[in-house]
Amino acid sequence: MGNNTAPSANIESSSHPSSAASVVSFHNVTPPDRWFPWLVPAFVVANVAAFAATMYVNDCPSTHTSDDGGLCVVPSLGRFSFEPLSINPLFGPSTDTLDLMGALNWKRVVWEGEWWRLFACVWLHAGVVHLLANMLSLLFIGIRLEQEFGFAKIGVLYVISGFGGSLMSAFSIQSKISVGASGALFGLLGAMLSELMTNWSIYANKFAALITLIVIIGINMAVGFIPHVDSSAHIGGFITGFLLGFVLLIRPQFGWVNRKYIPPGYDMDHVKPKHKCYQQLLWATALVLLITGFTGGLFKLFHPVPVDV
Repeated sequence: MGNNTAPSANIESSSHPSSAASVVSFHNVTPPDRWFPWLVPAFVVANVAAFAATMYVNDCPSTHTSDDGGLCVVPSLGRFSFEPLSINPLFGPSTDTLDLMGALNWKRVVWEGEWWRLFACVWLHAGVVHLLANMLSLLFIGIRLEQEFGFAKIGVLYVISGFGGSLMSAFSIQSKISVGASGALFGLLGAMLSELMTNWSIYANKFAALITLIVIIGINMAVGFIPHVDSSAHIGGFITGFLLGFVLLIRPQFGWVNRKYIPPGYDMDHVKPKHKCYQQLLWATALVLLITGFTGGLFKLFHPVPVDV
């Protein structure tokens, strides 16, 4: 990147939302046992470790002196000190370092085959401010979802939503780099909305939860209009998570009993199916849209139409 300034990098940022899931309660049924949340905290540790590694590689004191008018911020941190605020006001590394560590760079992804950047950029952050905002949101949203649905589903949801946000970002930001976990975070918000919709019949006070969740999503989407924030990653992550929620977070309908717990001689005609028809329809539709969307998006990304200059 020729211009080593903060405006040349787009960040994916998320505000600190309150959880609409707390508004929802099960209707006439005891909530299932909760999982112990360990994966989401592990994701937070991984993001912090990635930021520490980025700052170590950045090594601000080796590239800035008092003579060039740009002293490192908190120089007592040594090579972990931050770039001058004139370069990065978020207390972080330079854009060159972020690019080196795996930031989303359209040219490198498409023309140099560095597809791994679509995943790597989700674990990088532009600064301490950016990192704290995203990690607080991840803990607040992710731990509750992991308690409800387990580490496997939430882990898949987080990673694939982050990838969906990166894919959308790659189409809209081709002259800058992009970093941040907000695509994955918006995927969690999207999944909360689709989970409420597909499991609508088993929840009480569902309308209050729906309104609260829509307001939270709207506030977070509005953050995308702040300069240098990558709103396309927010949208791509949200759409991906919304569709994945129909696939991964579907619950059995109220009154369903697992067949292994049905006593011998019971009239099977009175046994309810595990899922309602509308749940199965949403599951199938979402899965088809996910497959076709990712397939078409990846094909378009890696087979760009030549432009005559």
